[in-house]
Amino acid sequence: MRPIVALVGRPNVGKSTLFNALAGKRISIVEDTPGVTRDRIYTDINWNGRDFTIVDTGGIEPDSKDVLLSGMRAQAQIAIETAHVIIFLTDVRSGLSDADMKVADLLRRSGKQLVLAVNKVDDINKFQYDVYEFFNLGLGDPIAVSASQLKGLGDLMDRVVELLPDSSEEEEDDDRPRVAIVGKPNVGKSSIINKLLGSNRVLVSDIAGTTRDAVDTTIVRGGREYVFIDTAGLRRKSKVDTSLEHYMILRTVSAVERSDVVIVVIDASEGVSEQDDKVSGIAHDMGKACIIAVNKWDLIEKDNSTVKKFTEKVRNVLSFMPYAELVFISAETGQRLNKLFEMIDLTLDSSCRRIQTGVLNEIINEATTLQQPPSDKGKALKIRYTTQVGVKPPTFVVFVNSKELMHFSYLRYLENKVREAFAFRGTPLRFIVREKESEK
Repeated sequence: MRPIVALVGRPNVGKSTLFNALAGKRISIVEDTPGVTRDRIYTDINWNGRDFTIVDTGGIEPDSKDVLLSGMRAQAQIAIETAHVIIFLTDVRSGLSDADMKVADLLRRSGKQLVLAVNKVDDINKFQYDVYEFFNLGLGDPIAVSASQLKGLGDLMDRVVELLPDSSEEEEDDDRPRVAIVGKPNVGKSSIINKLLGSNRVLVSDIAGTTRDAVDTTIVRGGREYVFIDTAGLRRKSKVDTSLEHYMILRTVSAVERSDVVIVVIDASEGVSEQDDKVSGIAHDMGKACIIAVNKWDLIEKDNSTVKKFTEKVRNVLSFMPYAELVFISAETGQRLNKLFEMIDLTLDSSCRRIQTGVLNEIINEATTLQQPPSDKGKALKIRYTTQVGVKPPTFVVFVNSKELMHFSYLRYLENKVREAFAFRGTPLRFIVREKESEK
């Protein structure tokens, strides 16, 4: 599991600018207006051989100082519960604020690993004494950075890596399937687990967002143990508790990261939504085996085409993951819940499947015979050979004479042929195109 590093700070201190600088690409929307980062953004980073996930926080939209402070506290509290390391970002130009002091007190008492960064220090000689002011936060030595000018980022990341948990201290090998239950609030995630478990172990309420923490529950089925991870849901965008709503994706990222299979729960009575797209995208981006469970199916009036129409809607909105298994369930009545275990085993097996190189190349050669590779200006794409290099998800390297000739649509065609030939279900497949050294 990759450690989580969270960025916490007041609006407009440069969290998104710093995130983009560390990620090496412009992922967050950056404007000189507080509250511009609407969605939680995350990316995987490798620094000096250490892998971790950094999460940019959503902006707080303060109507008053009290709302600002409460929003910052909410951010800090969730970061305390979820992140392994917290970067507390401040602004040298606006100086030390009362909100900074109060949130720093919360962070300091948490016992979590903390890094204090003072941003917008474009000239250390000019702002040196202003940086010293932040020693008053009691969070150790402040690291002066300028996210916009890429100054001080090496020192910042070195400090973060020093504080990451030692990889040798990671949990002992646990071969039990880990299943993350994700989705919007109040779609029935906890109810599903309670029904499977046969007891109300997970708090269930009609109030959206009842599950504030990721909760691990062990369920035994057919002599096999499964670890279910229930997560806090993602709410719709609103002016109420905006920071908390957006920040909840940190928990989703964390839960998905440590899972083997992800069950995305959709509310049948509400239909598939933008929030469902967002949650599913996390699982897809991380290469997880995925099941889409349409809950509350018992509440839907049905005819002969109901399932077909709803399936089309789901496949249309979540078009980036056509491989995901789809099941219609009811946590209330228990309808088709047992089928979840069958699908978990099926998708997990697919995500771990390895294909012999010789057999794989037979399928690729057959596919290229059925549909000729693309060409440009008389030069045709030639696939030298293909080999599998990883699992979870199954990852393949395709060696070709020219990467430029490998069109996206043809790569998708090859993926479909491999998926069909080896019955890969519920898992994404990753294809990496490389040129042989002799042909570069």
